[in-house]
Amino acid sequence: MTMATRSAHVLGVAMAIAVLGMTVPAAAQVATNVPAPVPGAAPTTIERIKVHSPAIEGNLEGESADRDVLVVLPPSYAKDAHRRYPVLYALHGYSIGAEQWVKEIHVPQTIEGGFAKRAKEMIVVLPDSKTVHNGSMYSSSVTTGDFETFVARDLVGYIDRHYRTIASRESRGLAGHSMGGYGTARIGMKHPEVFGAIYMMSPCCLSPRDPKQFDPAASAALANVKSFEEAAKLEWGERAQLATAAAWSPNPRNPPLFLDLPVQNGAVQPDVLAKWAANAPLAFLDQYVGNLRRYRAIAIDVGDRDGLKADAQKLHEALDRYGIANSFEIYPGDHTSDVAARFQDHVIPFFSRNLAPEARR
Repeated sequence: MTMATRSAHVLGVAMAIAVLGMTVPAAAQVATNVPAPVPGAAPTTIERIKVHSPAIEGNLEGESADRDVLVVLPPSYAKDAHRRYPVLYALHGYSIGAEQWVKEIHVPQTIEGGFAKRAKEMIVVLPDSKTVHNGSMYSSSVTTGDFETFVARDLVGYIDRHYRTIASRESRGLAGHSMGGYGTARIGMKHPEVFGAIYMMSPCCLSPRDPKQFDPAASAALANVKSFEEAAKLEWGERAQLATAAAWSPNPRNPPLFLDLPVQNGAVQPDVLAKWAANAPLAFLDQYVGNLRRYRAIAIDVGDRDGLKADAQKLHEALDRYGIANSFEIYPGDHTSDVAARFQDHVIPFFSRNLAPEARR
């Protein structure tokens, strides 16, 4: 898909997926610009593991509590058995899992390139949080499972037990793109005892939803879904709405999907919409100002052609109002075009500067 075709496609589906506040193409795999390889970059090692999460056990959707995780070990990891490393946890966006995420940000090339450009070595961990409706929203729900706790407790604990990490908040970073940017905002605000620096790339879902954004035809189609198999046949935006409802308005007494939709019989449901609003970072940021002040560094970026630009700007301004130090950049690009280069040239160096350096036993 060419960039022009892709941009046109984005505009065509934008209204259908406005409920999530994202403007990304419906196609599963998107093309992203590949930064030039950095001469002399030393190779990393990728390990694919399973991490069991008690927080996800027993969810009503039947999501596996054994999550796929990719761990990228830096070039020196195998050579120096006594060295310990900072860790960056990087969260993928909606409709993709960890394997597609690494393709879109061109891992391991971009991590190796970041190190070759003098970033300090770190371990990079990429967990898979895809669900039956294509995304967990990194939230806590009896329907999907508690993915927030999976990241902040179960995953971090596993990595600290099985790898040579510096097991302190000052040496842990959290980053993510789109839904992963939302997850970074949400988890970051609630868990400053776990992470020391956060970076939100084009974060989605920051604002409470406007009732006018809900498409009547899509709402009617969702109301007729009677099984997970039927849900899997829906359009991208419709599945995104189910993912959001599963995460933010779960209902254990409403089988088979165990969720409440924001529109029923053509009427907006204020109680459901209130639950969605309660999960919007721009609505709950005021409750976590003290937590946000604990971070050594906070960064936000977004493309100048990204439909999420306005909300990213609002998040930056909200932090500024409270005097919370943060960096904010609007760069040339759309929602996905330059995430790989941003990861190599901005995200990796950011954590190199702001996580406590490697230590030795």
